[in-house]
Amino acid sequence: MIPNNNITAKWHQSIEEIPKSKWDYLLGNNAIPFYKWNWLSALEKSQSICPQSGWQPLHLLLFRNKEPIAIAPMYLKSHSYGEFIFDQPFARLAASLNLNYYPKLIGMSPLSPIEGYRFFFAPNEDEKHLTKLMMDLIDKFAINNGILSVNFLYVDQNWSPIAKEAKCSEWLNKKSIWIRKNEKNFSDYLQGFNANQRRNIIRERKSIKKTGLNISVSTGESITEEKLLLMYNFYKDHCAKWGIWGSKYLSQSFFKELASLERKNQIVLFTANNTEKHQTVAMSMCVTDGIRLWGRYWGSLEEIKYLHFELCYYAPIDWALQEGIKSFDPGAGGNHKYRRGFMAKSHSSLHRWYEPQMDKLIRAWMPRFNETLIKEIDAMNNDLPFEAKTSDLEVGGLI
Repeated sequence: MIPNNNITAKWHQSIEEIPKSKWDYLLGNNAIPFYKWNWLSALEKSQSICPQSGWQPLHLLLFRNKEPIAIAPMYLKSHSYGEFIFDQPFARLAASLNLNYYPKLIGMSPLSPIEGYRFFFAPNEDEKHLTKLMMDLIDKFAINNGILSVNFLYVDQNWSPIAKEAKCSEWLNKKSIWIRKNEKNFSDYLQGFNANQRRNIIRERKSIKKTGLNISVSTGESITEEKLLLMYNFYKDHCAKWGIWGSKYLSQSFFKELASLERKNQIVLFTANNTEKHQTVAMSMCVTDGIRLWGRYWGSLEEIKYLHFELCYYAPIDWALQEGIKSFDPGAGGNHKYRRGFMAKSHSSLHRWYEPQMDKLIRAWMPRFNETLIKEIDAMNNDLPFEAKTSDLEVGGLI
C-alpha cells in the first residue's frame, strides 16, 4: 500500500478479488463490454486467462479512504500471443541488446483486439493527476521486478492524450471499421459502392441463397447454452485448420460462462442452417453494446464460397442497420474487408521502456513508422470501391 494524500494503491492478482459492483462503478456506463467485470471474470473462471496460459492478471487499483477511485486493468505476460499487435521486432531488438523481453506488462482486454483500453476513474476525479500517479506506480513496479516494458494496447482515443502527457510513446497500427452514415437498410448500404462492386456483393449474397442455406440471427433470450457450445465447436474446428497459427485461446468453459443472462445480452449469433438436412453449417459470433458491434469468432463445416463474407460481414451489417448500430469492427486481419464496406483506420498503442538504449532506439523509430502507416491508410482509403471519395465518408473524426 502506497500513501499519497489519503490515496493508497493495491495490485490484484485476480478480478475475483475485486467486487463486481466496485469494478463496474469505476468503468461507468460507457465502457465497452470487453472491460466489464462479467467478461473478464468469464475469461478467468474458464481458465482461458490464467498464469498457466501466460496471462497473469495484475490489476492496479487506487483507493481514497478505502473507496476505489481508479483502476488500470493489467496483465503480466510471458509471451506475445493473443495480443494481435506484432512486436517481434521489439523482441529481436531486446535480444540483440542482451535484454530479457519477457515478462512484460500489458494493458488490454485479453484476446480481444478491440479499441477502448484506458484507466478508469470514479466520477469527478482528476484523470490527469491520477493517470500520472498510476504511471509512476507502474514504473516503480516494473523497475523493481526487472520488467523491460509496459504496453497499453488498443487505447481509447479520449484517454490517449492524457497517457501521452505522462510520457508514453505512441505506436500506430491498422484496423478495419464500418461506420454507419445515413443508410437505413442494406439497399442503402449498397448504394455507397461503385456499380462494379455493388454487383459483386449482390452476386455473393445471391450465391448463398442458391445453396438453400437459411441465415438467422440469435440475440438475448434466444441464445441458449446449446447454441454457445455449438459456436465453441465451430471456433475450435476453425482454429484447428490453421495448425499452430490457429489462435485457439478460449476454452469450452468460456462459452458456457457466456450463457448467463447479463453476458448473453451482449452476444449476437449469426447462423447458416441447411434446412433440408436439419444441420447447422456455420456460425459467427459478434458482441454489441447496442451502439457498436464487434466481430469475434466464426467457423464452418463446409467450404462454401462467400459464406464467410455473408456470416461475418454482410449479415452483421444488415442486422446493424436494422438495429441502429453506429459502427462495426469486424476483427483483426483480412484485406478483403476493404472491398466490402470497411475502411482502414489507425489505432494507437502506448509504450514505456525501462532500458535507456532500447527506449531511445524505439522512440526514434516510432514517429517515422507512424508517418508511413498514415500514408498507407490514406492510399488504401482512396482506392476503396465507393461512389464518394474517402474524404466524403469521414464520420466523427474516426478516419
